Amino acid sequence: MKSALKRIALSVLIVSNSCSLLAQSVSLTITKRYLNLPVSQTQDRGTMQFLINNKPERSFKIRLAVDKPDYWVFCDMAALQGKTITINYDGKLEGLPKIYQDDKIAGQDSLYKEKNRPQYHFSTRRGWINDPNGLIFYEGEYHLFYQHNPYEREWENMSWGHAVSKDMIHWEELPTALSPDSLGTMFSGSTVIDYANTAGFNKGNVPAMIAFFTVDNPEKQIQCMAYSLDKGRTWTKYDRNPLIDSKAKWDSKDTRDPRVFWYTPGNHWVMVLNERDGHSIYTSKNLKEWTYESHVTGFWECPDLFELPIDGDKSKTKWVMYGASTTYMIGSFDGKTFTPESGKHYYTTGTIYAAQTFGNMPERDPRRIQIGWGRVPQPGMPFNHMMLLPTELTLRTTKNGLRLSSVPVKETEQLFEQAQHWSSLSAEEANEKLKSVNQLDQFRVKATLQLSHATSAGLSLFGQRILDYDLNSNLLNKVFYSPENRTSMELTADIYVDRTSIEVFIDGGAYSYSMERKPVLGNKEGLQFWGNRIAVKDITLYTAKSIWK
Repeated sequence: MKSALKRIALSVLIVSNSCSLLAQSVSLTITKRYLNLPVSQTQDRGTMQFLINNKPERSFKIRLAVDKPDYWVFCDMAALQGKTITINYDGKLEGLPKIYQDDKIAGQDSLYKEKNRPQYHFSTRRGWINDPNGLIFYEGEYHLFYQHNPYEREWENMSWGHAVSKDMIHWEELPTALSPDSLGTMFSGSTVIDYANTAGFNKGNVPAMIAFFTVDNPEKQIQCMAYSLDKGRTWTKYDRNPLIDSKAKWDSKDTRDPRVFWYTPGNHWVMVLNERDGHSIYTSKNLKEWTYESHVTGFWECPDLFELPIDGDKSKTKWVMYGASTTYMIGSFDGKTFTPESGKHYYTTGTIYAAQTFGNMPERDPRRIQIGWGRVPQPGMPFNHMMLLPTELTLRTTKNGLRLSSVPVKETEQLFEQAQHWSSLSAEEANEKLKSVNQLDQFRVKATLQLSHATSAGLSLFGQRILDYDLNSNLLNKVFYSPENRTSMELTADIYVDRTSIEVFIDGGAYSYSMERKPVLGNKEGLQFWGNRIAVKDITLYTAKSIWK
């Protein structure tokens, strides 16, 4: 039983009428780290507001449970210790007395052990996540910000969640970085480190980490910024926001997702901004005043623009522009205008969306590393969706010209331990060897198949076809794929299986795709090769560690 000291019920300000609760507010002094709130998905949303000295501290929508909650969410109150807050709520009031303070979040003891918790992909402790935002490396930490609803497993209350990592594999979740304000909710964007103090926010020798983000409200979308002087732990929003309000220019509300980076040859900042039917380029000297330069049509949401060496040769480079759907163009960039020379192409498909690459990578490690949102539902959990594995992007010369390739970063190798290796097997022999996989919750398998016929062949997992290659039509899981060797009868697949997701990298990253894990009800076959007289030239099975302590 929760102690009386923890429960807000004792602090409820009520007006009594025939023993019914009519009040719409409670007051309490914050003495614990977390405020735990009960949620029911069947309850209508109401608006909850925290006030300090009658001034709004935060406002959000929540389905506050009246009866037994489906799950609990929390507010991190570390910054409000010792303060007295008033909580207003315009929904059904019976849930207010259930709210309580504690130094643990409700469900802490089962955190990361839940039935459908991804075991080596990042997912948030509670609530909804979508687009990765503000990916940046700074002083030994990789920062992952992301679109986040802290108060429900469905989309709403768009904020910037925040996690940090030393290796892009093991993540520590930090308090919400950016929350909705009077201008609107926090949509996607990016971060930079302002070493030269061009914006004037630096303090002594401490450079500002500056976030650029879209604020969404019912009327329009505007571009704003905030800065941090403590490695992203706390943020101050610029008092002259917005920086860009381009609704009138484009006659469209769809102006969002600023991607900002420093362009050394021009000694200026560049912002790539999705506007209406494509990506616009803006430039700035001080990060506050922006000049429109050019526009490339044919993209939708979440732009990125970066330079890559060709086949690893730093003396030969091209620029890559892409959008949320992961289609991309290859071309040149002069600091103001991107000129497409090839595309649009794709290198990955499936659950991935709104991927972003890390900025400010150190000179000793100039890799272009990307993380994408995995649109993978987590049934029955108090959290929803996930991030896909971080991957390294490279630009390779292929039979079709220059193309992007992606493979999981080398840091993922620490997660996997080789369990078995076999070669020169028939499909039947391989299936017999793989029976041990039936007991594995998460694993990795790498295999090279040799087809003897042009008809479909591949690999299934509990009845779900995770690899289905039709050589006659060059279709791989219904997407066109043509191997580098035009007459090849071989296909290599590196397959990463987690509790609710599957990622597949084909032929060393030439093409990849991701999917929700959906076993066929009642199927007990585990991993099974299928097809017309296929041969399994090589297969390696790895067990997978959890990233959670």
